[in-house]
Amino acid sequence: MSDNTLHDAFFTLHQGLPRQGPGSDPTSRRLLDLAGPVPVRPRVLDLGCGPGRSALLLAAEAAARVTAVDLHEPFLDELRQAADARGLGDAVRTVRADMGELPFPDGSFDLVWAESSVYSIGFDTALRQWQRLLAPGGALVLTECEWTAEHPSAEARAFWDLHYPLRTTAENCAAAVAAGCTVRGVYRQPESDWQEYYGPLGERAAAADPAAPGMDQALAATRAEIAMREEHGSEYGYTGYVLRPADAHWRTRPERAADIPAVRELNAAAFPTAEEAALVDALRLDGEAWLPGLSYVAEAADGTVAAHALLTRCRVGDSPALALGPVATAPDHQRRGAGQAVVRAVLDAARARGERLAVVLGHPEYYPRFGFERASRYGIRPTFDVPDEALMALVLDGSRDVPGGTIRYPAAFGV
Repeated sequence: MSDNTLHDAFFTLHQGLPRQGPGSDPTSRRLLDLAGPVPVRPRVLDLGCGPGRSALLLAAEAAARVTAVDLHEPFLDELRQAADARGLGDAVRTVRADMGELPFPDGSFDLVWAESSVYSIGFDTALRQWQRLLAPGGALVLTECEWTAEHPSAEARAFWDLHYPLRTTAENCAAAVAAGCTVRGVYRQPESDWQEYYGPLGERAAAADPAAPGMDQALAATRAEIAMREEHGSEYGYTGYVLRPADAHWRTRPERAADIPAVRELNAAAFPTAEEAALVDALRLDGEAWLPGLSYVAEAADGTVAAHALLTRCRVGDSPALALGPVATAPDHQRRGAGQAVVRAVLDAARARGERLAVVLGHPEYYPRFGFERASRYGIRPTFDVPDEALMALVLDGSRDVPGGTIRYPAAFGV
């Protein structure tokens, strides 16, 4: 049997299905929301679009001009027909092309979108090749299958190592940072996204003719995949990422010992009193609170420290979490992006460590740009009186089992 015969059998099995991977309209909307503000008519490149469920949603609900790319012409035919039927024919353009060899000039798109398709070329390759396509302020929106269990079973590992070796959320966040991106949002897709894909696929497999050329092998592989999900689905899942190229104007890095005096001076200059500078010094002496590698600085062009952001260990209920603060920017560098760059960098460092949750007490109009939401939404509360909108939380790994309860700050905070 030729590879083409098996290839054709797989596409016959999938032809006409609403989705070619785990996903849902609510997940697409959530990822669009995490991407933040977009232009009035954003230019979107939907890669590995399949029959175009995401492309149609983006064209209809974000008024996007979508360029939808896939190698399988029948999928593109389906998308064109669906777009015309919905009055979206002028908003969706289809292109038959390889995701690894894209014929588009640099800076062509506001969003590069790839749901359930990055595996075709690999997460790292996608990050290396697709960033050039983004216009200033643009974002990559990708979903990737990854481990969700701390210790996956030997059976699950053997299956995925054969098909597409998986990593953890922390490892993928670290890979994104290494590729020059910063993480704007992470979203762990719900189990219902898998059912929306495997439900119709399972029904199609049950009705398929195993005597058709190549179909017996295609059915065996499909049923093995569905069985693996039924038996080991708690060990892996799809996660959505919204990534943006890091701000090239600011070099961010963990602080060094030589930076300590400059960090002290910066905090003293950035705030009305020296209390924040003293707080940072006190936290350095707290072996339970201080986490090496989570005190970050942004450098100005001359190498001086322009901004500083700190994450220290706190607890929410009985679970470990992180407290963001103080965050300080030197007066002559304020409102130029240094503070945002260093906050994003330290949060990315926390994600790469596998941290789950961060809290911040701060300005309710500033911190939501990093993904922080009201902590009360998660049942997280302080031990002191504070406006509800000022206490915020960020789920770093996109998971749903967020710990709730009272925040216990390090003693140096005095609360």
